Amino acid sequence: MPQQQTIRDFAKSRAKAQKDIKNRLPVKQRAGMPRFKKKAEAAPTLNYTRRGFRLRDRRLHLAGGITLTVVWSRDLPDEPTSVRVYRDALGHWYASFVVPARTDPLPATGRAIGIDWGVKEIATTTSDAHDLPHPQHGKKAQARLARYDRMMARRKPPKGQKASKGYRKAKRLRARAHQKVARQRQDTARKWAKRVVRDHDAIAVEDFKPRFLAKSTMVRKAADAAIGATKQALVEMGRKHGRDVRLVHPAYTTMDCGDCGARAKHRLPLSERIYTCTACGVSRPRDKNSAQVVLVRAGLIPGGAEGARPGRPQDGQAA
Repeated sequence: MPQQQTIRDFAKSRAKAQKDIKNRLPVKQRAGMPRFKKKAEAAPTLNYTRRGFRLRDRRLHLAGGITLTVVWSRDLPDEPTSVRVYRDALGHWYASFVVPARTDPLPATGRAIGIDWGVKEIATTTSDAHDLPHPQHGKKAQARLARYDRMMARRKPPKGQKASKGYRKAKRLRARAHQKVARQRQDTARKWAKRVVRDHDAIAVEDFKPRFLAKSTMVRKAADAAIGATKQALVEMGRKHGRDVRLVHPAYTTMDCGDCGARAKHRLPLSERIYTCTACGVSRPRDKNSAQVVLVRAGLIPGGAEGARPGRPQDGQAA
């Protein structure tokens, strides 16, 4: 059954790729053909549809008479439609269930917030209490990761020979350290996202894509910040709890004034951290101004540092 599901997934991806080519879409917008790793390099992954598994007495029964005892992290909110059983780099097995999405509304607060992404601080908001500083999980674990890299380099087997026990141990220790850092980043992002969503009804988020940072001198620090994963966690948390999440295009957010909307004539260098408007004379930290611009562009009326959203004026009335 997992083999059949792999063939179905391949057929769907191939059909979509051929349709995009037929519609003459640009290469960047086309759905690429599925790529499969070598058997020796890929971790086993098995996908089962609804007719390939059953849940009985909190145990997972797979097609072929396979019964698994699952350590549940939480109860499933609804009947699952499919399950993916996979193994990670440490040899641990996981079962990932697909269930219909449900909305769990939170009490209304009447407040809105604007969020700007950065490297010095992962998230700078219009509320000082909700800024997310850079935790630097990767930097703190760098010495340990470098030690494991040296262990692997010393014990690396010649080409064509089987890896030694010491090499496999060093590889496992390195994978465990990387997994710990990834989980720390995920935990930090989810806790911050839950706090922001709990305290605000409307969230204006800069639709920032940090790909260009991979070509800059800030690549290591930007990768450790995990801006993309943090933004995804915030958007998913907002949709889960029924909040109004609005994505704002990031163009000119560092050049516009958050109060009067005037645009600077020249782009600000990264070394300049204070934004001063030449039109209205307001002066504030650069990232705070960008967060204010994001809030205004999303159509939310800023009301003070906390980003409160008063009632909007009707058409024809003065603000």
